[in-house]
Amino acid sequence: MVVYHCIEDVEPVTNTVLTIGSYDGLHRGHQEIIHRTVATASALGRDSVVITFDPHPKLVLDSSREKFELLLHIDKKLRLLEIMDVDITLIIPFTLEFSRMTAEDFLEKIIVPHFNPQKVIVGYDHRFGHERWGDSGYLKEYAGQSSFDVEIISTVRDQEEILSSSRIRELIRKGYIRRASFELGWVYGFDAIVIRGSGRGHSLEFPTANFIPKDSDQLIPGGGVYFSRGVIEGRCLYGMCNIGYRPTFGEDEFVMEIHFFEKMTENLYGETIEVQFLERIRDEKKFISSRKLITQLREDKEYCFRRMNIYKQEESCL
Repeated sequence: MVVYHCIEDVEPVTNTVLTIGSYDGLHRGHQEIIHRTVATASALGRDSVVITFDPHPKLVLDSSREKFELLLHIDKKLRLLEIMDVDITLIIPFTLEFSRMTAEDFLEKIIVPHFNPQKVIVGYDHRFGHERWGDSGYLKEYAGQSSFDVEIISTVRDQEEILSSSRIRELIRKGYIRRASFELGWVYGFDAIVIRGSGRGHSLEFPTANFIPKDSDQLIPGGGVYFSRGVIEGRCLYGMCNIGYRPTFGEDEFVMEIHFFEKMTENLYGETIEVQFLERIRDEKKFISSRKLITQLREDKEYCFRRMNIYKQEESCL
C-alpha cells in the first residue's frame, strides 16, 4: 500500500475507485465500505484509494466540548487498511485552515485532479467540506456533472443495532470489551509506552509492566481486571491487566498495568508495545489483605489460562 501524508506528495492517478472518511474506529460498518471499494477497484482493474484525516476532525473543531477520545490511532488504521488490500491511502493533515475548504473546492482541488475517480463510494451519513455542507446528495449532483459514479453504502446492523463509533465508545467505557471488539471487527487495544511503577507486583508474585497510552487522547476501557495480551516486536504475549486505583493498598493514583504469563527477560521500560483487551474478568475491588488479593489473582490467572487456548487457535494478534 502506498501511503501519502500530505496532498503535495501525491502522484496523480486516474480512474480510481475512491472512498473518503475519518473512519473513526474503522469498525465493521466502515469495513463494509472499504471492502466494497477494494472489490470494485479490483473488478475494474483500477487502484483503490482511501482518503482519511489525522488528527481526527473533532480534536481540532470541538475544543469547547467534552474531551474527544480516540478509538484508533492512525498507525493502527494504516495497518488495518493494508490488511484489507487498499492500494493507496492519503492522510490529510486536518487543520482549522483545511476545515474551511468548501465541499466544491475539496472535490475540484483534491479529489478530481489527484485521483480522477471512476467511482466514489461513501457511507450513508458521509459529509464533507466546510461546516460539513457536502452530503451524499451534493456528491451525486456534482458527479452527474462530472465523469464519475457515486455509490452510497447503507447502514450495517447487528441484531437491529446500527454499528457506530459512538455506540462502541460507550461499550468500551462500560467495560463491555468483547462486544465492542465484535462490533469493531478487531480486538480493541492501543499502542502504549511502558513506564516505571511502584514495583508492588513483584511482592505479590505478579510482576507487572505499567503503561500509558502513546496517544493522550486514547479511549481507556472502564476500570477492572482484563484478560489481555501484548504485542511486542511481533510477539504475542498473553496476560492480565488491571485498570484502576489498587484500592487494597489505599492508593489514589490511576494506573494501568499488565502481568504477562510468560516470563520477560528484556527490559521494557520506555518501549512501545500494543496492549489488547480480550475479556473483562471482574471489577476492581478492595481485599482485606495482600494474601486475599493473591488468592484472587491466582484464580484470575487460572481463568485466563483456560481462555488463552481458545485465543491461541486464532493465530492472530490483530
